[in-house]
Amino acid sequence: MIEIPSKVEGKHFDLYKLEQLLKPLGYTIGGNWEYDHGSFDYKIDDEVGYQFLRVPFHAIDGQLDSNGCTVAMDRPFLLSHKYQRGLDDHAFTWNRSASFNQFSEPVDKDASFPEKYVDLGKSLVSELEATLLNE
Repeated sequence: MIEIPSKVEGKHFDLYKLEQLLKPLGYTIGGNWEYDHGSFDYKIDDEVGYQFLRVPFHAIDGQLDSNGCTVAMDRPFLLSHKYQRGLDDHAFTWNRSASFNQFSEPVDKDASFPEKYVDLGKSLVSELEATLLNE
């Protein structure tokens, strides 16, 4: 993980408006959100796993699933997940109503981030700042 200090840290935004600004740039809401915090992810590459810029945020007024939720931005960081090839012997399976997890567990949830993408990550943060702070 590589943190990238940003001018958006601590800034407050309406979550719905934030989504409207970031989705056209290629960001998606990360899958590990809770009612009080979450992140926007920008996929940079999927070389031996995947690399992305994560922009975390936390709720300061309301819950993330409610209308009018206001969030504060946290420090962006670059993250890499490296997945194992082939089948995962420890994947969760349970067949009562067909519930199962088809995805392999990461070999390394915090794999080293490829140096060749660090400057791109910094450029993405600059674009993020320009988009959010010029509104």
